[in-house]
Amino acid sequence: MLSLAVVLAMTTWFSASAVLPQLREEWGLGDTASAWLTIAVQLGFVAGALAASVLSLADVWSPRVVFLGGATGAAGANALLAAAGGIAVALPLRFLTGLFLAGVYPPALKLMATWFRRGRGTALGIVVGALTVGSAGPHLVNGLGGLDWRAVVLATSVLTLAGGLLAWAAVPDGPFRFPPAVFDPRQARRVFRNRGVRLASLGYFGHMWELYAMWAWFLVFVREALEARGEEVGTRAAFVTFAVIAAGGLGCWVGGLAGDRVGRTVTTAGLMAVSGTCALAIGFLFQAPLWAILALGLVWGFTVVADSAQFSTMVTELADQAYVATALALQLAVGFTLTVATIWLVPFLADAVGWRYAFAFLAPGPALGVLAMLRLRASPDASRIAGGRG
Repeated sequence: MLSLAVVLAMTTWFSASAVLPQLREEWGLGDTASAWLTIAVQLGFVAGALAASVLSLADVWSPRVVFLGGATGAAGANALLAAAGGIAVALPLRFLTGLFLAGVYPPALKLMATWFRRGRGTALGIVVGALTVGSAGPHLVNGLGGLDWRAVVLATSVLTLAGGLLAWAAVPDGPFRFPPAVFDPRQARRVFRNRGVRLASLGYFGHMWELYAMWAWFLVFVREALEARGEEVGTRAAFVTFAVIAAGGLGCWVGGLAGDRVGRTVTTAGLMAVSGTCALAIGFLFQAPLWAILALGLVWGFTVVADSAQFSTMVTELADQAYVATALALQLAVGFTLTVATIWLVPFLADAVGWRYAFAFLAPGPALGVLAMLRLRASPDASRIAGGRG
């Protein structure tokens, strides 16, 4: 029920992506303005997550109440987008949408964690996996086409509000509740003083350096690869991108199972090693047949997000148990800040050095993440992760 609520509530994150071709035509948007429709949501989420961390919102208040408030605000800001006449009005609204969604995602992770001690990595993996499939949805919509963009925007607002109501009404706190917290603005500053949380977060930051830039620009990569071969693009690029990103939903579930049974540090290190290798290699297939791009893309899409929930799970195991949501929100805030840089830089690299090397710029992120996970595995904090499996 919570996974369904998260998917519904987060649809407003991707609403502008789903109708981007229509917005580009109606508003005369170029590549830079189009990218900012995504970046504005990222920045809003960062601002909201920082505020939630400083205020310890989902630690002081019930996570499901915060979830409902965030979903309601996001639905309202997104609905106003239907009345926007151009990018100048749309960008602040997208920022507000991201800001309110910071009241959805971190509380959902904490709420799910209250239902599991054993199997927590798998449980959080299913939440993030559901979100990943939702992230792929706009590309399926683009492939199918034929929908008025205002209808799509308003529909996603209704879904987001429904998700908030579902979480509030149907998902109470679980039997493994975290200790009660009191408002203390100093807690946000203390999060990264915890060495285990710091290393888990460094792994997450390396993962985020790669993830959203890959999601944001893989469609453009496929489209331009087809055009370079003189092939008709049609709907193939959209469907291939949907398949590649949606593969991460299965990856999150498998990553959760492996994290619980083998250990989170070794699982995340292995997944980042594979995804980083894919980032280095995918550009060399730019002139290859589409089936080859799809094959490697599926591996990349599977591994690039499969580790995501495990970093959050480690924070729930290592952080001050009264301020888990505070630590999660701060981890997410810094991670999403990094995505802004890579989303912005990848198209410039594609213009400067070509798609052969543009995605290779993402590989240092997972490489540094692997190092952080190996250090965490060798530290005493590993005994507190995944029931002692590290």
